Amino acid sequence: MGLGELCNQSTETFVCHPSTSGDTTSMQPALALYLALCLGSVFAIWPLPRSLQQGSTPLLLSHDFAFEISLSHPPGDLLSAVSRSQSYLQNDKLERLVVGRGAADRAPISGAKQISSLKLVLGGNRTMRSITEEILLPLEERDESYILDIPTNGAGATLQANSTLGLFRGLTTFGQLWYYSDGKLYTLEAPLHIEDSPVFSWRGLLLDTSRNFIPVDDIKRTFDAMSWVKLSTFHWHVVDSQSFPLQIPGFEELSQKGAYSADAVYTSGDVQELVSYAAERGIDVVVEVDTPGHTAIISESHPEFVACPQFTPWATFAEEPPAGQLRLLPDAANFTANLFTAVAKMFPSSMISTGGDEVNVPCYEQDLEMQQYWNATGQNLNQTLSMFMQATQQSLIKAGKTPVTKEEMALNDQLTIANNSLILVWKTSADLPRVIERGFRVIFAASDYMYLDCGAGGWLGDDVNATSWCDPFKTWQKTYSADFLANLTDAQKSLVVGGQHQLWTEQTSAANLDPITWPRAASGAELFWSGPGGNVSAALPRLHDVAYRMIQRGIKAIPLQPQWCALRPGLCDLTS
Repeated sequence: MGLGELCNQSTETFVCHPSTSGDTTSMQPALALYLALCLGSVFAIWPLPRSLQQGSTPLLLSHDFAFEISLSHPPGDLLSAVSRSQSYLQNDKLERLVVGRGAADRAPISGAKQISSLKLVLGGNRTMRSITEEILLPLEERDESYILDIPTNGAGATLQANSTLGLFRGLTTFGQLWYYSDGKLYTLEAPLHIEDSPVFSWRGLLLDTSRNFIPVDDIKRTFDAMSWVKLSTFHWHVVDSQSFPLQIPGFEELSQKGAYSADAVYTSGDVQELVSYAAERGIDVVVEVDTPGHTAIISESHPEFVACPQFTPWATFAEEPPAGQLRLLPDAANFTANLFTAVAKMFPSSMISTGGDEVNVPCYEQDLEMQQYWNATGQNLNQTLSMFMQATQQSLIKAGKTPVTKEEMALNDQLTIANNSLILVWKTSADLPRVIERGFRVIFAASDYMYLDCGAGGWLGDDVNATSWCDPFKTWQKTYSADFLANLTDAQKSLVVGGQHQLWTEQTSAANLDPITWPRAASGAELFWSGPGGNVSAALPRLHDVAYRMIQRGIKAIPLQPQWCALRPGLCDLTS
């Protein structure tokens, strides 16, 4: 890898592009220093833009700085986004992460020129929609691109985009550029010219709210943090075998008998509030009701639909206690299809997940009603499972939704699932090409890179030596290193729509939601915005900046290193 591939220096600006390959641990000292000057100087920006030109001139924001919206009737959520951006500028007060926390910057910025405005301009021929409307479009129709220009001559900065969603992403970047010192907001890197857009539209975080209930306010705080790193999808695993907290109109008995308590529920009003809050922040809420497995709790209200409920030993009949899953019978399939029809009315996203993982064969083999049905019809497990999946998926397609399902359904030769299904690859990254070979669009969420709950030890009560099934703990570096496009053809790469972190909550509640998620989940945000192949050493100073800024905004993000290391980039590397 040549120096010119990483950073081209002119007399006035650095022109930096993300590295697409290579390990810099054996880099010559001069080259390593040069890379640090190039990428280290943009450590405020996360995720890394597609194209960045930056200078070395100090610049101040004036005390009367204002956002100017060049639209005759700007949508309300864009106005709200501008208001939040203004608030962050006033309240972040983040000092630069260097020794002395920017004290040495006071002299060079004392006489710097000031900019008094950022003008937001909507261009192109695209119909003007709100941020909320843009993020709810199908993946292939979204436009998140933007161009940001910040001059050095005291003229106003400009932010241009083809959509309000693009303007919102550009506002996020603009807010990352400024540091605080002695009452002033400044950058040392003007002029800046950024042209940016994501490599992938699906940049997600899955949160399980069934093992342990997560209150609405904590989910909303998670949405805030997601928006700060440009994540676009909240994959809401809202129910499971342990509890059913979602109140669904027409199916209220499920939560009445399946929630942990009357307070541990998500009402229709809660759903509307969360969906709206997320969409205003550029996040699409894709709900998952996992079926036919992971549904034991439905036996509390509808025992007629559930096979092997509460069977013991549970480990024979389920991956987690309690045992029980929906029967693959016509009446259970109709019930589930009607359930999804009702769920589809609650969630405006164009996508809904039917789950489909970890169907337990012994459960059906020892369920009397399943055995009687198979004997009477001459059908087998795969035939009835295919019938069940087709019924549920068709209910979503009829409702105008794209089905999302898990890899087991796509890799089973004897199942028929909708051709337009999105397939979540979760077991192992080795399964990604196998699913792609079948022609499905895929979401990368493999446990060997993307699981946030790995490495926390065992949670089963009587196993003193237990470990988590997906040990070890997945560091941000591990996620960041995922080269999930390796060895794929261009045609195959086009089937990858993005990916996500996964947080299963056997050992997570509101008490530790922030630290287990942040800033690690930001690594996936850059992985799927900028694409794989980023350099860990160059990314770390910027990720420190993400974490410290999140803390300023009320997120309990964990430290990635001792603060001594955060203030001295590179000096805590193993080879330094």
